[in-house]
Amino acid sequence: MSASADVLALSKIEVKLSDIPEGKNMTFKWRGKPLFVRHRTEKEIATEQAVNLSELRDPEHDKDRVTNPKWVIVLGVCTHLGCVPIANAGEYGGYYCPCHGSHYDASGRIRKGPAPLNLEVPYYEFPDDETVVVG
Repeated sequence: MSASADVLALSKIEVKLSDIPEGKNMTFKWRGKPLFVRHRTEKEIATEQAVNLSELRDPEHDKDRVTNPKWVIVLGVCTHLGCVPIANAGEYGGYYCPCHGSHYDASGRIRKGPAPLNLEVPYYEFPDDETVVVG
């Protein structure tokens, strides 16, 4: 009853971090869904860490959403109705969902619009400084 080799191979994705320039977001396909990997700038890190949790619909501190502050790793699926948000867009400079107007910050937290929850953070780990393994 264990998973076959092809199923296990799809359960994880390895991303080479040096391919993602600072301030940019790259999208990968993981388990049939878009996976956003964002290389944040020092300004973005400082801005997201300074957010007052009482302003958030789904309060979650930035440090609880990231292992390494330079990297935000979230599923690119809007928590409203499942559309794919646009990276580096919206009023908060994070993600913007064009379907119904949800705005997320650079930590993937919902800030404005109909989405009820923050973008989901999958399990991930950094085996070294140049690589992240999601899944």
